Amino acid sequence: MLRCQLRRSRHGFTLMEVLLVLVILVILGSLVGVAIYQQQKRAFLDAAEAQIGNYKRSLQLYAMDIRSFPTTQQGLQSLVAPPADLKNPSRWKKGYLDSDTVPLDPWDNPYQYELLDVDTFRVWSMGPDGSSGTDDDISS
Repeated sequence: MLRCQLRRSRHGFTLMEVLLVLVILVILGSLVGVAIYQQQKRAFLDAAEAQIGNYKRSLQLYAMDIRSFPTTQQGLQSLVAPPADLKNPSRWKKGYLDSDTVPLDPWDNPYQYELLDVDTFRVWSMGPDGSSGTDDDISS
């Protein structure tokens, strides 16, 4: 009779066993979540660097046609539409960028452009914080 009672009492999991499984699942879920977040962050940085590289090539093509880089005021918009103050608008060619608008960076902020010298420019993304001049900026 004692054997029958022992067998009947071990049919389910104890509360401690269920809680232990839940804790293990929560820990595994948080580790996976952190890994996914890190991958997404890296993907955004890689996408911004690739887009800046595209802008550099497009600006070089623009300069070959126009014979100068856009001014800081003209900015990257000059790659999708001829600037109003362009000396010879017939030199401007459609197709410096594949789109009709200047794409935003992965954090939905506009890319920044500055003409530093006659033949030197800088293109950058303000990065995740959206502020220019901070450590997380991605620059050409």
